[in-house]
Amino acid sequence: FGRSETGAKIEIFLVREIESGVWETLARPARRLHDGKQIVFGNDLSSEVVGKSVDGKVIIRFAASDDLEKQMDAIGKTPLPPYIKRAASAIDDDRERYQTIFAKQRGAIAAPTAGLHFTPAVLDAIRERKIIVAEVTLHVGYGTFEPVRSDDINQHSVSPESYEITRKTAEVLNRAKRESRRIVAVGTTTTRALESNISKFSTFTSGAHLADLTITPGYAFKAVGALLTNFHLPKSSLLVLTSTFGGHELIMEAYRHAVAERYRFYSYGDCMLIV
Repeated sequence: FGRSETGAKIEIFLVREIESGVWETLARPARRLHDGKQIVFGNDLSSEVVGKSVDGKVIIRFAASDDLEKQMDAIGKTPLPPYIKRAASAIDDDRERYQTIFAKQRGAIAAPTAGLHFTPAVLDAIRERKIIVAEVTLHVGYGTFEPVRSDDINQHSVSPESYEITRKTAEVLNRAKRESRRIVAVGTTTTRALESNISKFSTFTSGAHLADLTITPGYAFKAVGALLTNFHLPKSSLLVLTSTFGGHELIMEAYRHAVAERYRFYSYGDCMLIV
């Protein structure tokens, strides 16, 4: 939260670093943020509006600093989804909680929520059953949250998201495919990354890549054999992916049950395992 030179309150959400110190952001009120507008965060972190993207995101350049990340961490608040209601003073209780136990690198704008169900004890129990746990790096992007605005779902395109597969994980996944072992994806972001990878390269291929696949009804899954996923919001690409994987009628039946039993949806919410 910052203030303009006129004292107006400005709220920005950091989406993506375009280059060093220059960020694509969601901003409120965006209509007032013209090129050259000065914004100060905290006591001394200054910035300038330098443009807008074609979809209305505000581009902001922060003043050069050797410790910009530390300043952002000190000034910024955990960007919880808006349906989670918190007093402003309580938000930073989520700085640790709104992370998966796998989280190691900066880059995602939100936690991949299916991973929030896991604890070290749960993973130990899984490994005791001779199930191999393999990790991928997911940089959850804004595309995950963009609502489906087209009446024809096949006309909707989900923005690309960055992910990375290590050589070790690629070997584990390829061996599982060769041995006809079931690959269980934890979350829709993992599913999209794995399906994008194998669709593009035919086999699981290590490296940093973009998940640019939009999964809609009729898609034939090539990588994932089971999916652990939260209950998603209406009109979301995540619900479309889940319905494509599990079948529309089965998933709608699950959602009717979830609503009737007052399950919690989305972040910090309940989940389902689709086999």
